[in-house]
Amino acid sequence: MSVSYRQPGVVLTDRHFTVPLDHDDPSGETIELYAREVVAGDKAQWDLPWLVYLQGGPGFGANRFIGKQAWLGRALKEYRVLLLDQRGTGNSTPANRQTLPLRGGPREQADYLAHFRADSIVRDCETIRPAVTGGAPWTVLGQSFGGFCTVHYLSTAPEGLSAALITGGLPSLDAHADDVYRAAYPRIERKVAAHYRRYPQDVERARQIAEYLLRHEPVLNGGYRLTAEAFQSLGILLGGGEGSHRLHYLLEHAFVRTAQGPALSDAFQEDVRSVLSYAGHPLYALVHEACYGQGDRPTAWSAERVRAEFPQFDAAKALTGDGPVLFTGESVHPWTFDCDPALRPLRATADLLAERDDWAPLYDPVRLAANEVPVAAAVYHDDMYVDTEHALRTARGIRGLRTWVTDEFEHDGVRAGGPRVLDRLIALARDEI
Repeated sequence: MSVSYRQPGVVLTDRHFTVPLDHDDPSGETIELYAREVVAGDKAQWDLPWLVYLQGGPGFGANRFIGKQAWLGRALKEYRVLLLDQRGTGNSTPANRQTLPLRGGPREQADYLAHFRADSIVRDCETIRPAVTGGAPWTVLGQSFGGFCTVHYLSTAPEGLSAALITGGLPSLDAHADDVYRAAYPRIERKVAAHYRRYPQDVERARQIAEYLLRHEPVLNGGYRLTAEAFQSLGILLGGGEGSHRLHYLLEHAFVRTAQGPALSDAFQEDVRSVLSYAGHPLYALVHEACYGQGDRPTAWSAERVRAEFPQFDAAKALTGDGPVLFTGESVHPWTFDCDPALRPLRATADLLAERDDWAPLYDPVRLAANEVPVAAAVYHDDMYVDTEHALRTARGIRGLRTWVTDEFEHDGVRAGGPRVLDRLIALARDEI
Protein backbone atom coordinates (compact mmCIF):
# COMPACT_ATOMS: atom_id res chain seq x y z
CA MET A 1 0.00 0.00 0.00
CA SER A 2 1.32 3.45 -0.94
CA VAL A 3 1.76 5.96 1.87
CA SER A 4 1.89 9.72 1.24
CA TYR A 5 3.29 12.37 3.57
CA ARG A 6 4.65 15.90 3.43
CA GLN A 7 7.92 17.74 3.78
CA PRO A 8 8.41 21.48 3.24
CA GLY A 9 7.05 22.26 -0.21
CA VAL A 10 6.69 18.64 -1.39
CA VAL A 11 4.43 15.62 -1.18
CA LEU A 12 6.18 12.24 -0.93
CA THR A 13 4.70 8.83 -1.66
CA ASP A 14 6.36 5.50 -0.86
CA ARG A 15 6.10 3.12 -3.82
CA HIS A 16 6.81 -0.61 -3.78
CA PHE A 17 7.21 -2.93 -6.77
CA THR A 18 7.86 -6.62 -7.34
CA VAL A 19 10.19 -7.54 -10.22
CA PRO A 20 11.87 -10.73 -11.41
CA LEU A 21 15.36 -11.38 -10.09
CA ASP A 22 16.21 -12.62 -13.59
CA HIS A 23 14.17 -10.85 -16.25
CA ASP A 24 14.87 -13.73 -18.64
CA ASP A 25 12.92 -15.92 -16.21
CA PRO A 26 9.87 -13.76 -15.45
CA SER A 27 8.03 -16.58 -13.66
CA GLY A 28 10.95 -17.32 -11.36
CA GLU A 29 12.18 -15.73 -8.15
CA THR A 30 11.23 -12.11 -7.46
CA ILE A 31 12.73 -9.24 -5.48
CA GLU A 32 11.27 -6.01 -4.16
CA LEU A 33 12.05 -2.48 -5.33
CA TYR A 34 11.38 0.67 -3.37
CA ALA A 35 11.01 4.16 -4.83
CA ARG A 36 9.98 7.52 -3.43
CA GLU A 37 7.64 9.61 -5.56
CA VAL A 38 8.10 13.36 -5.08
CA VAL A 39 5.90 16.17 -6.38
CA ALA A 40 5.75 19.86 -5.55
CA GLY A 41 3.06 20.52 -2.95
CA ASP A 42 1.23 23.04 -5.11
CA LYS A 43 1.23 20.61 -8.08
CA ALA A 44 0.25 17.43 -6.25
CA GLN A 45 -2.99 17.08 -8.21
CA TRP A 46 -1.49 17.99 -11.58
CA ASP A 47 -0.90 15.57 -14.45
CA LEU A 48 2.85 15.98 -14.85
CA PRO A 49 5.49 14.16 -16.90
CA TRP A 50 7.78 11.84 -14.98
CA LEU A 51 11.52 11.96 -14.30
CA VAL A 52 13.20 8.87 -12.85
CA TYR A 53 16.50 9.38 -11.06
CA LEU A 54 19.24 6.75 -11.24
CA GLN A 55 21.80 7.22 -8.48
CA GLY A 56 25.54 6.80 -8.84
CA GLY A 57 27.42 3.88 -7.37
CA PRO A 58 26.76 1.09 -7.98
CA GLY A 59 25.29 0.13 -4.65
CA PHE A 60 23.82 3.37 -3.31
CA GLY A 61 20.15 4.06 -2.72
CA ALA A 62 18.65 7.24 -4.12
CA ASN A 63 19.23 10.53 -2.30
CA ARG A 64 17.17 11.13 0.82
CA PHE A 65 16.29 14.75 0.17
CA ILE A 66 14.56 17.09 2.59
CA GLY A 67 12.19 19.32 0.67
CA LYS A 68 13.62 20.71 -2.56
CA GLN A 69 17.36 20.24 -1.99
CA ALA A 70 20.04 20.21 -4.70
CA TRP A 71 18.70 19.49 -8.21
CA LEU A 72 15.30 18.30 -7.00
CA GLY A 73 13.79 21.78 -6.74
CA ARG A 74 14.47 22.43 -10.44
CA ALA A 75 13.02 19.07 -11.43
CA LEU A 76 9.84 19.63 -9.42
CA LYS A 77 9.00 22.75 -11.40
CA GLU A 78 7.70 20.52 -14.17
CA TYR A 79 8.06 16.84 -13.26
CA ARG A 80 6.92 14.21 -10.85
CA VAL A 81 10.15 12.60 -9.73
CA LEU A 82 10.72 8.94 -8.92
CA LEU A 83 13.77 8.41 -6.69
CA LEU A 84 14.50 4.75 -7.31
CA ASP A 85 16.45 2.58 -4.89
CA GLN A 86 18.11 0.36 -7.47
CA ARG A 87 17.97 -3.36 -6.76
CA GLY A 88 19.99 -4.33 -3.71
CA THR A 89 20.14 -0.78 -2.30
CA GLY A 90 18.24 1.39 0.16
CA ASN A 91 14.80 0.00 0.98
CA SER A 92 14.82 -2.45 -1.92
CA THR A 93 15.61 -6.11 -1.20
CA PRO A 94 19.08 -5.81 0.36
CA ALA A 95 22.25 -7.63 -0.71
CA ASN A 96 24.85 -7.69 2.07
CA ARG A 97 26.81 -9.97 4.42
CA GLN A 98 23.67 -10.57 6.46
CA THR A 99 21.34 -11.51 3.60
CA LEU A 100 23.57 -13.11 0.97
CA PRO A 101 24.20 -16.33 2.99
CA LEU A 102 20.49 -17.04 2.47
CA ARG A 103 21.43 -17.72 -1.15
CA GLY A 104 23.85 -20.50 -0.21
CA GLY A 105 27.64 -20.51 -0.59
CA PRO A 106 29.92 -18.15 -2.51
CA ARG A 107 29.04 -19.64 -5.91
CA GLU A 108 25.31 -19.14 -5.38
CA GLN A 109 25.92 -15.65 -4.04
CA ALA A 110 28.03 -14.68 -7.05
CA ASP A 111 25.41 -16.03 -9.45
CA TYR A 112 22.78 -13.96 -7.62
CA LEU A 113 24.87 -10.77 -7.75
CA ALA A 114 25.43 -11.17 -11.48
CA HIS A 115 21.86 -9.83 -11.76
CA PHE A 116 22.73 -6.49 -10.14
CA ARG A 117 24.32 -4.61 -13.03
CA ALA A 118 23.02 -1.88 -15.34
CA ASP A 119 21.22 -4.34 -17.63
CA SER A 120 18.99 -5.62 -14.82
CA ILE A 121 18.42 -2.12 -13.42
CA VAL A 122 17.16 -0.86 -16.78
CA ARG A 123 14.86 -3.84 -17.16
CA ASP A 124 13.54 -3.04 -13.68
CA CYS A 125 12.77 0.47 -14.88
CA GLU A 126 10.92 -0.82 -17.92
CA THR A 127 8.98 -3.29 -15.77
CA ILE A 128 7.71 -0.63 -13.35
CA ARG A 129 7.28 2.23 -15.87
CA PRO A 130 3.76 1.22 -17.01
CA ALA A 131 2.56 1.18 -13.40
CA VAL A 132 4.11 4.59 -12.74
CA THR A 133 3.42 6.54 -15.92
CA GLY A 134 0.52 4.59 -17.40
CA GLY A 135 2.82 3.54 -20.22
CA ALA A 136 4.11 6.96 -21.22
CA PRO A 137 7.86 7.35 -21.69
CA TRP A 138 9.74 9.22 -19.00
CA THR A 139 12.86 11.32 -18.65
CA VAL A 140 15.81 9.68 -16.94
CA LEU A 141 18.45 11.57 -14.97
CA GLY A 142 21.54 9.42 -14.48
CA GLN A 143 24.36 10.45 -12.16
CA SER A 144 27.72 8.66 -12.50
CA PHE A 145 26.89 4.92 -12.60
CA GLY A 146 23.32 6.06 -13.18
CA GLY A 147 24.65 7.51 -16.44
CA PHE A 148 26.09 4.11 -17.35
CA CYS A 149 22.59 2.72 -16.79
CA THR A 150 21.16 5.49 -18.98
CA VAL A 151 23.48 4.64 -21.88
CA HIS A 152 22.38 1.02 -21.52
CA TYR A 153 18.77 2.24 -21.54
CA LEU A 154 19.42 4.07 -24.82
CA SER A 155 21.01 0.89 -26.19
CA THR A 156 18.18 -1.48 -25.29
CA ALA A 157 14.88 0.31 -24.59
CA PRO A 158 14.93 3.85 -26.01
CA GLU A 159 11.18 3.65 -26.56
CA GLY A 160 10.79 4.07 -22.79
CA LEU A 161 12.54 7.44 -22.79
CA SER A 162 11.29 10.90 -23.67
CA ALA A 163 14.73 12.36 -22.84
CA ALA A 164 17.99 11.31 -21.18
CA LEU A 165 20.07 13.56 -18.94
CA ILE A 166 23.50 12.37 -17.81
CA THR A 167 25.86 13.90 -15.26
CA GLY A 168 29.41 12.61 -14.95
CA GLY A 169 28.41 9.22 -16.31
CA LEU A 170 29.28 8.57 -19.95
CA PRO A 171 31.05 5.18 -19.96
CA SER A 172 33.40 3.81 -22.54
CA LEU A 173 31.38 1.58 -24.85
CA ASP A 174 34.11 -1.00 -25.31
CA ALA A 175 36.91 -0.50 -22.76
CA HIS A 176 37.90 -3.36 -20.48
CA ALA A 177 38.29 -2.56 -16.78
CA ASP A 178 42.06 -2.57 -17.31
CA ASP A 179 41.70 0.31 -19.79
CA VAL A 180 39.53 2.21 -17.29
CA TYR A 181 42.13 1.94 -14.52
CA ARG A 182 45.13 2.63 -16.76
CA ALA A 183 43.46 5.92 -17.56
CA ALA A 184 42.43 6.46 -13.93
CA TYR A 185 45.71 6.21 -12.02
CA PRO A 186 47.45 9.15 -13.79
CA ARG A 187 44.27 11.19 -13.31
CA ILE A 188 44.22 10.35 -9.61
CA GLU A 189 47.88 11.32 -9.34
CA ARG A 190 47.03 14.74 -10.77
CA LYS A 191 44.26 15.18 -8.18
CA VAL A 192 46.64 14.25 -5.36
CA ALA A 193 49.28 16.66 -6.65
CA ALA A 194 46.67 19.44 -6.73
CA HIS A 195 45.68 18.62 -3.15
CA TYR A 196 49.28 18.80 -1.96
CA ARG A 197 49.75 22.12 -3.74
CA ARG A 198 46.74 23.48 -1.89
CA TYR A 199 47.73 21.95 1.46
CA PRO A 200 51.52 21.38 1.38
CA GLN A 201 51.52 20.54 5.10
CA ASP A 202 49.57 17.39 4.28
CA VAL A 203 52.59 15.86 2.51
CA GLU A 204 54.37 15.28 5.81
CA ARG A 205 51.17 14.39 7.65
CA ALA A 206 50.34 11.66 5.14
CA ARG A 207 53.89 10.29 5.36
CA GLN A 208 53.71 10.17 9.15
CA ILE A 209 50.37 8.39 9.12
CA ALA A 210 51.45 5.85 6.48
CA GLU A 211 54.66 5.13 8.40
CA TYR A 212 52.68 4.59 11.60
CA LEU A 213 50.28 2.23 9.83
CA LEU A 214 53.06 0.17 8.32
CA ARG A 215 54.39 -0.41 11.84
CA HIS A 216 51.15 -0.82 13.80
CA GLU A 217 48.15 -1.58 11.50
CA PRO A 218 45.48 -0.67 14.07
CA VAL A 219 41.99 -2.16 14.23
CA LEU A 220 39.33 0.55 14.33
CA ASN A 221 36.00 0.46 16.13
CA GLY A 222 33.83 -2.21 14.58
CA GLY A 223 36.82 -4.27 13.43
CA TYR A 224 38.08 -2.33 10.40
CA ARG A 225 41.80 -3.07 9.85
CA LEU A 226 43.47 0.19 8.84
CA THR A 227 46.43 -0.65 6.62
CA ALA A 228 48.57 1.83 4.71
CA GLU A 229 46.81 0.85 1.48
CA ALA A 230 43.41 1.38 3.06
CA PHE A 231 44.55 4.80 4.31
CA GLN A 232 45.60 5.71 0.77
CA SER A 233 42.08 4.95 -0.47
CA LEU A 234 40.88 8.07 1.38
CA GLY A 235 41.76 9.71 -1.91
CA ILE A 236 38.26 8.81 -3.05
CA LEU A 237 37.30 12.10 -1.39
CA LEU A 238 39.28 14.05 -3.97
CA GLY A 239 36.68 13.44 -6.65
CA GLY A 240 34.16 15.77 -5.00
CA GLY A 241 34.07 19.54 -5.03
CA GLU A 242 34.77 19.81 -1.29
CA GLY A 243 36.86 16.65 -1.13
CA SER A 244 40.30 18.20 -0.86
CA HIS A 245 39.17 20.31 2.08
CA ARG A 246 37.50 17.34 3.78
CA LEU A 247 40.69 15.29 3.41
CA HIS A 248 42.80 18.10 4.84
CA TYR A 249 40.60 18.54 7.90
CA LEU A 250 40.61 14.79 8.44
CA LEU A 251 44.42 14.59 8.37
CA GLU A 252 45.07 17.56 10.64
CA HIS A 253 43.98 15.78 13.83
CA ALA A 254 45.51 12.37 13.14
CA PHE A 255 47.80 12.05 16.19
CA VAL A 256 47.56 12.52 19.94
CA ARG A 257 50.25 12.13 22.59
CA THR A 258 49.70 9.19 24.92
CA ALA A 259 51.66 7.55 27.75
CA GLN A 260 52.98 5.09 25.15
CA GLY A 261 53.91 7.81 22.65
CA PRO A 262 52.13 9.22 19.59
CA ALA A 263 49.00 7.32 18.56
CA LEU A 264 46.19 7.81 16.08
CA SER A 265 43.46 9.82 17.76
CA ASP A 266 40.05 8.32 18.36
CA ALA A 267 38.49 11.17 16.38
CA PHE A 268 40.73 10.49 13.37
CA GLN A 269 40.05 6.77 13.50
CA GLU A 270 36.31 7.31 13.62
CA ASP A 271 36.38 9.78 10.73
CA VAL A 272 38.46 7.37 8.65
CA ARG A 273 36.12 4.48 9.41
CA SER A 274 33.11 6.54 8.36
CA VAL A 275 34.71 7.26 4.97
CA LEU A 276 36.16 3.81 4.26
CA SER A 277 33.52 1.44 5.63
CA TYR A 278 31.29 -0.31 3.10
CA ALA A 279 28.76 -1.34 5.74
CA GLY A 280 26.15 1.02 4.27
CA HIS A 281 26.83 0.14 0.62
CA PRO A 282 28.49 -3.29 0.29
CA LEU A 283 27.09 -3.82 -3.20
CA TYR A 284 29.42 -1.07 -4.42
CA ALA A 285 32.45 -3.17 -3.53
CA LEU A 286 30.97 -6.43 -4.76
CA VAL A 287 29.91 -5.41 -8.27
CA HIS A 288 32.02 -2.31 -8.91
CA GLU A 289 34.38 -3.93 -11.42
CA ALA A 290 31.62 -6.20 -12.72
CA CYS A 291 29.94 -3.05 -14.03
CA TYR A 292 32.72 -2.88 -16.64
CA GLY A 293 32.43 -6.56 -17.58
CA GLN A 294 31.51 -7.30 -21.19
CA GLY A 295 32.18 -10.51 -23.07
CA ASP A 296 34.41 -13.40 -22.07
CA ARG A 297 37.31 -11.50 -20.50
CA PRO A 298 37.16 -11.48 -16.67
CA THR A 299 37.89 -8.32 -14.74
CA ALA A 300 40.22 -10.35 -12.50
CA TRP A 301 40.72 -7.65 -9.82
CA SER A 302 41.68 -5.12 -12.46
CA ALA A 303 42.35 -2.14 -10.17
CA GLU A 304 44.81 -4.20 -8.12
CA ARG A 305 46.66 -5.60 -11.13
CA VAL A 306 46.89 -2.26 -12.92
CA ARG A 307 48.04 -0.48 -9.77
CA ALA A 308 51.25 -2.56 -9.96
CA GLU A 309 52.04 -0.72 -13.22
CA PHE A 310 52.23 2.54 -11.23
CA PRO A 311 54.86 1.94 -8.52
CA GLN A 312 54.61 5.55 -7.33
CA PHE A 313 51.43 4.48 -5.50
CA ASP A 314 53.38 2.07 -3.27
CA ALA A 315 53.43 3.78 0.14
CA ALA A 316 56.32 1.72 1.50
CA LYS A 317 58.51 2.65 -1.48
CA ALA A 318 57.55 6.31 -1.16
CA LEU A 319 58.68 6.30 2.47
CA THR A 320 62.17 5.06 1.54
CA GLY A 321 62.71 8.41 -0.20
CA ASP A 322 61.38 11.90 0.29
CA GLY A 323 58.49 11.73 -2.19
CA PRO A 324 54.84 12.10 -1.22
CA VAL A 325 52.55 9.23 -0.29
CA LEU A 326 49.95 9.15 -3.05
CA PHE A 327 46.30 8.60 -2.30
CA THR A 328 44.22 6.39 -4.57
CA GLY A 329 40.66 6.87 -5.77
CA GLU A 330 37.58 4.93 -6.80
CA SER A 331 38.88 1.38 -6.82
CA VAL A 332 38.16 -1.89 -5.04
CA HIS A 333 40.89 -4.42 -4.23
CA PRO A 334 41.11 -7.90 -2.70
CA TRP A 335 42.50 -6.34 0.49
CA THR A 336 39.40 -4.13 0.69
CA PHE A 337 37.51 -7.27 1.66
CA ASP A 338 40.17 -8.28 4.17
CA CYS A 339 40.11 -4.88 5.90
CA ASP A 340 36.38 -4.26 6.14
CA PRO A 341 34.30 -6.48 8.47
CA ALA A 342 31.20 -5.67 6.41
CA LEU A 343 32.91 -7.31 3.41
CA ARG A 344 35.17 -9.93 4.97
CA PRO A 345 32.62 -12.80 4.82
CA LEU A 346 32.07 -12.06 1.12
CA ARG A 347 35.66 -12.29 -0.09
CA ALA A 348 35.20 -15.66 -1.82
CA THR A 349 32.06 -14.35 -3.52
CA ALA A 350 33.98 -11.32 -4.78
CA ASP A 351 36.75 -13.58 -6.11
CA LEU A 352 34.21 -15.56 -8.12
CA LEU A 353 32.73 -12.38 -9.61
CA ALA A 354 36.25 -11.28 -10.57
CA GLU A 355 36.76 -14.61 -12.38
CA ARG A 356 33.45 -14.51 -14.26
CA ASP A 357 33.84 -14.64 -18.04
CA ASP A 358 30.29 -14.66 -19.37
CA TRP A 359 29.19 -11.04 -19.06
CA ALA A 360 26.55 -9.86 -21.50
CA PRO A 361 27.37 -6.77 -23.59
CA LEU A 362 26.07 -3.56 -22.01
CA TYR A 363 26.04 -1.14 -24.93
CA ASP A 364 24.94 -1.31 -28.57
CA PRO A 365 27.05 1.09 -30.68
CA VAL A 366 24.88 0.56 -33.76
CA ARG A 367 21.67 1.44 -31.96
CA LEU A 368 23.32 4.39 -30.21
CA ALA A 369 24.55 5.71 -33.56
CA ALA A 370 20.92 5.76 -34.72
CA ASN A 371 19.57 7.26 -31.47
CA GLU A 372 16.51 9.52 -31.69
CA VAL A 373 16.02 10.29 -27.97
CA PRO A 374 17.09 13.80 -26.94
CA VAL A 375 20.22 13.37 -24.80
CA ALA A 376 22.34 15.88 -22.91
CA ALA A 377 25.39 15.11 -20.80
CA ALA A 378 27.50 17.11 -18.38
CA VAL A 379 31.13 16.05 -18.73
CA TYR A 380 33.30 17.30 -15.89
CA HIS A 381 36.76 18.20 -17.13
CA ASP A 382 39.34 15.83 -15.60
CA ASP A 383 36.64 14.02 -13.59
CA MET A 384 38.49 11.73 -11.18
CA TYR A 385 35.90 8.96 -11.44
CA VAL A 386 35.07 8.92 -15.18
CA ASP A 387 37.71 9.46 -17.82
CA THR A 388 36.97 12.55 -19.91
CA GLU A 389 38.48 11.12 -23.09
CA HIS A 390 36.40 7.96 -22.77
CA ALA A 391 33.28 10.05 -22.08
CA LEU A 392 33.76 12.32 -25.10
CA ARG A 393 34.42 9.37 -27.40
CA THR A 394 31.13 7.85 -26.26
CA ALA A 395 29.36 11.19 -26.70
CA ARG A 396 30.45 11.24 -30.33
CA GLY A 397 28.98 7.75 -30.75
CA ILE A 398 25.48 8.65 -29.56
CA ARG A 399 23.52 10.38 -32.30
CA GLY A 400 22.20 13.78 -31.28
CA LEU A 401 23.85 13.85 -27.85
CA ARG A 402 24.79 17.35 -26.71
CA THR A 403 27.62 17.76 -24.21
CA TRP A 404 28.39 20.44 -21.68
CA VAL A 405 32.08 20.15 -20.81
CA THR A 406 32.95 22.18 -17.73
CA ASP A 407 35.65 22.49 -15.09
CA GLU A 408 33.35 24.47 -12.81
CA PHE A 409 32.37 21.29 -10.96
CA GLU A 410 33.86 18.01 -9.89
CA HIS A 411 32.06 14.67 -10.16
CA ASP A 412 29.36 15.75 -7.69
CA GLY A 413 28.28 18.75 -9.77
CA VAL A 414 24.62 17.75 -9.92
CA ARG A 415 24.52 17.97 -6.13
CA ALA A 416 26.88 20.90 -5.60
CA GLY A 417 25.39 23.03 -8.39
CA GLY A 418 22.23 21.04 -8.89
CA PRO A 419 19.64 23.60 -10.00
CA ARG A 420 22.03 25.14 -12.56
CA VAL A 421 23.37 21.81 -13.81
CA LEU A 422 19.96 20.26 -14.29
CA ASP A 423 18.55 23.45 -15.81
CA ARG A 424 21.31 23.52 -18.41
CA LEU A 425 20.90 19.85 -19.29
CA ILE A 426 17.17 20.24 -19.75
CA ALA A 427 17.75 23.25 -22.01
CA LEU A 428 20.35 21.34 -24.05
CA ALA A 429 18.07 18.33 -24.48
CA ARG A 430 15.28 20.64 -25.68
CA ASP A 431 17.62 22.47 -28.03
CA GLU A 432 16.87 25.74 -26.27
CA ILE A 433 20.53 26.77 -26.11
